[in-house]
Amino acid sequence: MLTAAQYAFGGLSGIAVGFVLALVGGGGSILAVPLLLYAVGVKDPHQAIGTSALAVAANALVGLWNHARAKTVNWRCGYVFAGAGVIGALAGSTVGKAIDGDKLLFVFAILMVVVAVYMFVTRGDEGVEGAQCNRDNAAKVVAYGLGTGVFSGFFGIGGGFLIVPGLVAATSMPVLKAVGTSLVAVFSFGFATAANYAMSDFVIWPLAAVFVLGGFIGSALGARAARRLAAKKGTLNKIFASLVVGVAGYMLYEVWLAVAANS
Repeated sequence: MLTAAQYAFGGLSGIAVGFVLALVGGGGSILAVPLLLYAVGVKDPHQAIGTSALAVAANALVGLWNHARAKTVNWRCGYVFAGAGVIGALAGSTVGKAIDGDKLLFVFAILMVVVAVYMFVTRGDEGVEGAQCNRDNAAKVVAYGLGTGVFSGFFGIGGGFLIVPGLVAATSMPVLKAVGTSLVAVFSFGFATAANYAMSDFVIWPLAAVFVLGGFIGSALGARAARRLAAKKGTLNKIFASLVVGVAGYMLYEVWLAVAANS
């Protein structure tokens, strides 16, 4: 049973996650899971993963609405990517539920570092304005979507920090457009993963509701910040990669402490 203070931290965490999710199209879940574990105080990593998946899916929907108003969503690419990824997310989440929680967090953190390095390397690429999903890159988009969905479901994340570079690599679209488009898939992956975790009673529903309410505020603020920062070449990529590295380092430290305590 959670306390009032824990629910308050859940709301504040939701604001932070909503802001980051709308700002860079990713980082929502990589923040949500450690925040639920270390700030709110959720004890079971699987419950943190299941609850965050539901909350991030809802926050992604709000962020998507804000980006749609700004016309920074490529709907065709989003639907193709998400359609392929949902299949992968259902398969990945089924496997993830059977893996030890600390091991999941450790591998997750390593993956985050790899993605951050990739984003730093490509930080100067502005992308091709008007890039679309067509016959030439459809197979690529589907392949990236399916693979990202598997990772998303396995780790119980929305997958935005993988989707953004995946969309950029598959279509060469600008980062801001990839951020907005990624939210179509983030919502789809998160919802599919949360549904699978909920079947195993790994979702704390009241906490998810508070988290989502906080995310409404954060999403509106994040979408505005994204539009302003997009004018500065490479800024979103740098923020995104730096955030991922910082959270990954903290998660590795916490996992190390947990392993040391049990040894």
